[in-house]
Amino acid sequence: MKKSIYTSGMLALLAGVLLTGCDPEIDTPAPAAGAVADFSTYIAIGNSLTAGYQDNGLYLDGQLNSYPAILAEQLKLVGGGEFTQPLFTEEQRNGSGYLRLAGFNQQGSPITAPVTENLAVRNASGLMTKYLDPVQNLGVPGIRVADINTQGYGSTQGNPYFERITPDGNPFQTYLERVTATDHTFFSLWLGNNDVLGYATSGGASTTASNTITPVNTFDGNYSAMLAALTADGQEGIVATIPNVTAVPFFTTVGPVIKKSLGDNSIPGFMAITGTGNSRIQVATAQINAPENGVLIPLTASAYAPLLAQPTGKYWRDLARQVSSSQDPLVVRLTLAGLLVNFQIDTTQMFGLSMGNPWPSALLLDMAEQAEVKAATDAYNSIIKGQAEARGLALFDANQFFTSIQGGFANNNVTYSPAYISGNLFSLDGVHPTPRGYAVIANEMIKAINSKYSANIPTVDETQYRAVLFP
Repeated sequence: MKKSIYTSGMLALLAGVLLTGCDPEIDTPAPAAGAVADFSTYIAIGNSLTAGYQDNGLYLDGQLNSYPAILAEQLKLVGGGEFTQPLFTEEQRNGSGYLRLAGFNQQGSPITAPVTENLAVRNASGLMTKYLDPVQNLGVPGIRVADINTQGYGSTQGNPYFERITPDGNPFQTYLERVTATDHTFFSLWLGNNDVLGYATSGGASTTASNTITPVNTFDGNYSAMLAALTADGQEGIVATIPNVTAVPFFTTVGPVIKKSLGDNSIPGFMAITGTGNSRIQVATAQINAPENGVLIPLTASAYAPLLAQPTGKYWRDLARQVSSSQDPLVVRLTLAGLLVNFQIDTTQMFGLSMGNPWPSALLLDMAEQAEVKAATDAYNSIIKGQAEARGLALFDANQFFTSIQGGFANNNVTYSPAYISGNLFSLDGVHPTPRGYAVIANEMIKAINSKYSANIPTVDETQYRAVLFP
């Protein structure tokens, strides 16, 4: 589910006190082996969620606490073998770099800071240190179902996570070829999130291929090809559906704060650009993060939120450097959510309170865009469920699970919710889980596997895994 689109200037809800910093301790009863599935050689196929990505980065602690790593430990209790991941070394334990919680400001909002030391970078271009030994966790942050047949996806297409595990002698290897060549008796497959996530997190404002919604027929053909490869010799496995990305803290945290600020200042709404910049709309304050007919504002908008509540003396030039190749001072080039956005504004008008100086599209997911996200997600999930049923595979309905926990739940005397930081489930990027969140996911997968294959795999005590680390 990985997209490198998060900023460190995040405005969020008040954080709760979380359990932190525990090493996993797993009970080891002696259950009976599965009646059908052979767990002796397990491989994990997927994106950043499978790799253990969290806090806007991939690093050693996240890898060690990935849901496949947790699942593999439990599979050992029912005949599973060793499980190899492309782990970073201790000297390069911070991998790609990530965000850490540095503290809180006077208003109680979190302050994050990038971790930039002990990285696994091998040259100035940012390529990561190679890992060329055989691996069973093939999670590649950023990969889409649309990408699995792309030759040179790691080398020429520039995904450093796949390039890191791609053999030097085969730089044009596709992801599907890599999976096909990996021996296994059991698999997990959780792909598809990124086929819609990039569009959502960019506010539908980007025309970059990775930020467009994958056509349903492309998804269908590629997903079927992946499962055909994974089950070619009669192997069993589990597949997972795609959660609605608009239900994660990345989209549910900042909107209520902005809504309150506008209400407190008696501001009825704001103006915004939508799509790729061709349309401008008026957004009522009541529409922000409303259950129906509402707009969603991503976490990356937090730095801009105060402008809407200060209708005097605040303009784009307070936050953005004007770049003009045409000598036109009203053409502003901004980096928002990892995107370069070009549009024309009038800085003499109030930010967000006029059509001449509107809220940018990259920081808004409007109703039409949400409908596109939902339609694609529903279509993808229909394909995934159909494939699982046709091939007799276990199914973890991640979409149903994450929808069901929107109101929160309790387990082992700990409360959980999708709230940013205080909910225990999501990391600082607002999209990827904490180690404890990954343990919850592993348990849900174990339940689905047990049900489908008459197995007796024990679940883990998720409280033995940490939530957000406090400074």
